[in-house]
Amino acid sequence: MKLAFGGSLRRKLLAAILLTSLVAVVVALGAMIAYDLRAYHRSWLDNIDAQAALIGRTTAPALSFDDPRVAQDNLAVLRFQPKVRAAAVYTTRGVLFARYLADGVKAEFPALPGADGVTVAGSSVIAFRRIVEHGQILGTVYLQADYELIDRLLSYAGIALAVAMFAMLVATLVSAWMRQIVMRPILAVGTAAREVVERQDYSRRVEQRSDDELGALVAAFNNMMNEIERRTIALEASNLDKAREVEERRGAQQEVMRLNEELERRVHERTAALERSNADLALANDAAQSANRAKSEFLSNMSHELRTPLNAIIGFGQMLAMADPNSLPPERYKAFLDHIVKAGHHLLSLINDILNLAQIEAGKLTLSVEPIRVADVLAECQSMTEPQAERRGIRLLFPAGPEAMVKADRTRLKQVLLNLLSNAIKYNRDSGSVVVDCLRLGPDRMRLSVQDTGIGMRPEQVGALFQPFNRLGQEGGAQEGTGIGLVVTKRLVELMGGELGVSSRPGAGSQFWVDLPAEPAPDLVTEPMPLLPAADEPAAATVLCVEDNPASLDLIQAALAVRPGVRLLTASNGKRGVELARAHQPDVILMDNNMPVLTGGEAHVMLKNDPRTAHIPVIAISANAMPDAVGKGLAAGYFRYLTKPVDLTALAEALDSALALSASRQPPR
Repeated sequence: MKLAFGGSLRRKLLAAILLTSLVAVVVALGAMIAYDLRAYHRSWLDNIDAQAALIGRTTAPALSFDDPRVAQDNLAVLRFQPKVRAAAVYTTRGVLFARYLADGVKAEFPALPGADGVTVAGSSVIAFRRIVEHGQILGTVYLQADYELIDRLLSYAGIALAVAMFAMLVATLVSAWMRQIVMRPILAVGTAAREVVERQDYSRRVEQRSDDELGALVAAFNNMMNEIERRTIALEASNLDKAREVEERRGAQQEVMRLNEELERRVHERTAALERSNADLALANDAAQSANRAKSEFLSNMSHELRTPLNAIIGFGQMLAMADPNSLPPERYKAFLDHIVKAGHHLLSLINDILNLAQIEAGKLTLSVEPIRVADVLAECQSMTEPQAERRGIRLLFPAGPEAMVKADRTRLKQVLLNLLSNAIKYNRDSGSVVVDCLRLGPDRMRLSVQDTGIGMRPEQVGALFQPFNRLGQEGGAQEGTGIGLVVTKRLVELMGGELGVSSRPGAGSQFWVDLPAEPAPDLVTEPMPLLPAADEPAAATVLCVEDNPASLDLIQAALAVRPGVRLLTASNGKRGVELARAHQPDVILMDNNMPVLTGGEAHVMLKNDPRTAHIPVIAISANAMPDAVGKGLAAGYFRYLTKPVDLTALAEALDSALALSASRQPPR
């Protein structure tokens, strides 16, 4: 192969054309011969099988009447088939009944007939075929014929060799013609290149005779020579400018020296900047150490606050354990138990506040921010704080049913207001008052304020108000506290997009306010919920809505009011929702996520694990619209996952699909 493609370009071109032609001829002839031999093989085997079947039919009567002479005459017809060398007919017992041998052929007949089929054995084709008459096997036909596949292959090889030689001759002639067309421009370029190298004559050019690739090669060579000639002239001209360049380099050297001086000046400036950066880094390190000390102080204070109620619980518990029940007065026994219960409640409140603060600091607290009616939250807070205020004779003043709405997490907003109200009652004077107000600051801002008539705070106390475990000197007072309630409250307000502020004067009381984003009150009946086409009269269906937000619950009630035959059950927390689902077996459940007592996710798990409610489709309605939350909800088994604000069309489609699924799972009512 190296010899064929070595040497001059002419030899390479000739070798390429001959090799391509040879490969094409060999592939074409090989495919044609293979196809013809396969067809010959198949047709010859079919022919032998058909002859065996024909002999069987003509010999069947002779076998039936046990007439070997007739069978022998039938086999003698095979003398007109020169390729058939031997034939025989066997009875059902395998006895040779009649036979035939072509002239000049010596063959041995099988002692017993073989299985039906046609096989190739060397240069012979052997066929066995059963003789069947009216479903009864009468005997077997044996047939042996010549198989001339090898002879046919040799004849084809001779033809292929002749065709290949003719193709090589034609390819050689074509090669000679191609060399004239292809090689002439290439040789002209090579000759011109040698003359340029030998004579240094850059004005040499090659005539361009075509516009094909070879013409493009000639044009490129001529352009290259033009460029070389132009650059040679330019180089000669540049030699005249070298003296001037030497002077310019001297000037450049002086400029380099000036730049070195400038560089030294900049190095000094950068060094000073680095020193300032190191000083800033030292300040940052001091701040980090200060934060670390603050963390250690926080842990120390937390340990102290935890040990204080534990001391009371363990101490009074040990006293009860060591005391004689018969000699201990009942009032003293009750006092010990009161101390233990009081310390336990204080410890529980402290642990809850620490867990809330830890969740907020770790960014793991999930909020469900949605439109909230302020009047509903204030009403709940009023009912929960009135007993505490009545014990000290403190008057609570709430605004008369404000229609304002804010965007917040309902549970966390109630936690914030309860903390502010509890502090206002706890640190107030006896027979004082607490005033709660709701004020709109602008079109998109609402302020909720809590003002008390307590002792107030000094400016330095206000500055330390939001430090964990700092009770501003009230550690030894009569009122218990954890010292981190306001810290948690401030973080919760900021997470809801709001701001917590305070103003106070000693002896005049304090006022805390919470600024939150305002939300216009929705019109719950502006657009009816779209319905699917109904039949004559739909069967009664029960829908359970588990939602702690009254505004959202009103929207669902208004949307379902226009649907005939739908009975609505409601629950304000997950625990009550599970109880209603088990008791009433609703067809569909609409489930909020963030709720008190038991979250929607926890309630959904309980429903799925209960065989009584596992079949009920649950549609999630949540303010958490993040894509990963939607995906996790559907993966957890929710039938649909709708996000707030609720699209009534999407709610209608989800409700219809869920009712249809529920109806298919239950027997007709």
